[in-house]
Amino acid sequence: MTEDRMPEMCESGTRAPEEAASPPTGAFASLSNPNYRLYFFGQALSLVGTWMQATAQAWLVLTLSGSASVLGLIVALQAVPVLLLGPYAGVIADRVDRRRLMIILQSVMGVLAAVLAVLTVGGWVQIWQVAGLALLLGLNNAFENPARQAFIHQIVGESLIRNAVTLNSVMVNAARAIGPGVAGVLLAAVGAGWCFAINAASFVAVVVSLIVMNTASIEHEEPIARARGQLREGLRYVAGLPTLWIPLVMMALVGTLAYEFQVSLPAAARDVFDGGPQALGFMTSAMGVGAVVGGLLVAARGTTGLRPLTIAAAGFGVTIAITAIAPSLPVAIIALFFVGWLSVSFMSTGNATLQLNSDPRMRGRVMSLWSVAFMGSTPIGGPIIGAICEATNARVGLGVGAAACFLAAALGVLVWRRRSTTPPRMRETTADNPTA
Repeated sequence: MTEDRMPEMCESGTRAPEEAASPPTGAFASLSNPNYRLYFFGQALSLVGTWMQATAQAWLVLTLSGSASVLGLIVALQAVPVLLLGPYAGVIADRVDRRRLMIILQSVMGVLAAVLAVLTVGGWVQIWQVAGLALLLGLNNAFENPARQAFIHQIVGESLIRNAVTLNSVMVNAARAIGPGVAGVLLAAVGAGWCFAINAASFVAVVVSLIVMNTASIEHEEPIARARGQLREGLRYVAGLPTLWIPLVMMALVGTLAYEFQVSLPAAARDVFDGGPQALGFMTSAMGVGAVVGGLLVAARGTTGLRPLTIAAAGFGVTIAITAIAPSLPVAIIALFFVGWLSVSFMSTGNATLQLNSDPRMRGRVMSLWSVAFMGSTPIGGPIIGAICEATNARVGLGVGAAACFLAAALGVLVWRRRSTTPPRMRETTADNPTA
């Protein structure tokens, strides 16, 4: 996730003249950084396995329990640690060497996937075991997510952070396009256990990429010293800056009810379109392909800020609503292509907006709140969407997600219009004094 290194600063605080060259441009600009290339391709291999496991686990839970509500609870369990521990995990991310923390946590994730593979292939797997392993994986995610998000900035620096964040989303969704499709084939051919085994092996790639990075070219951010009140300090910092708390509130709305595709899509594949694991694989892959195409456009031309974030939220809602009323599986697959497109646009715009407006000493804590809003909201939204899908059908569950996007967009429009009518001098004063 990088650029070669942030240019050195002169004693006066300005960039040295020989380092002031313009940064690379284009959709793949951040891949000019050797460390980011290492991380990018290591993560790409690992994420294919992650999406294989997510698809196989969803189908395994539905097969064992026959209940969309149980699936929603399992998904929620995986996100509970992010919700409860996410803000504190951000404090840890600001206190420690983020690369070393990621090496440890990614290794543990591989071990958890291996355990699930052994249980499943051996025929011993039960719902409570899947739930326990999901909870442990969520515990790892709670501490790994803010460290990883903040570490991207250390690799690429300010000039390339938007591009790197967007390419990161493209990578995730390219894996989403490949992983579920492969999982669908393997589920039908050899069962879920082998999907989990492949995921366990895939973690080797990302761990090795982190180990062999050139640490001298990573921007050094001095870890903060341990002190009392650092969590409250981070919360006060975010609350004082509209450029931070507004995107977080918008993501909390969308993350709670719209990003519950792990619950709504398996239910739609099975109950609405009368399909099997292959149908689920095609639906999830369509989202991934759309996210890749849309993400590359955003990486090349995208902008940050409240206005593009609001537009992306509205577009995301429209595409989910079209999916909810799709009369057939082929129409739903086409709609999901655009769901993926707008999903990555909303996510990467919000992420980069936070990164660019965060003080380096606060970045871990800010990005931990982003993880809470995105992933930590699942313990609330997962069971809600699961219950809605079971009580009515998956179309209604998707429709609720669309409504959440429209509500987030309405909030963005309201704040955007209010700020546009605020005199520039007052906006500058507020920005200079966040507590004002």
